[in-house]
Amino acid sequence: MVRKNTKTNPNLVQIIRTLKDKSHSEDVAIWINVAKKLERSTRSYPDVNLSKINRYSADGETVLIPGKVLSDGVLDHKVNVVALKFSESASTKIENAGGKTISLTEILEENPKGNNIKILE
Repeated sequence: MVRKNTKTNPNLVQIIRTLKDKSHSEDVAIWINVAKKLERSTRSYPDVNLSKINRYSADGETVLIPGKVLSDGVLDHKVNVVALKFSESASTKIENAGGKTISLTEILEENPKGNNIKILE
C-alpha cells in the first residue's frame, strides 16, 4: 500500500495551492510542474550548488530551483535565482555576483506567465 504524502507546513501548502491556481488562471504549465515537484517528499527536493547554476545558466537569466540553493562553487555572472530556500552564504554570493534571490511567491507576482524561466534540479 502506498502512503500519501501530506504536507504539514502551512506555508508550503499555501505556496503549492497558489502555484496551481496561477497555473490554471494563466493557462501556463510551468507552475503546475513546480507544484508537482513540491508535492513530493521533502527528501526528494533537490539541493543545487552554485557551481551547477553557474554551469547551466547564462548572464541575466532566471533559474528556478524547486528546493534549496547551497553555496558550493563560484558564480561568475549575474543570474536571478528563484528557490524554495537559500543558504545564507549562497544568497550572499548570488547578490555579490549582481544577481537577485527571489522567492516563489515573488516570481508569481513579477512573472505570472513564467516566461524565460529555466528549471534546474
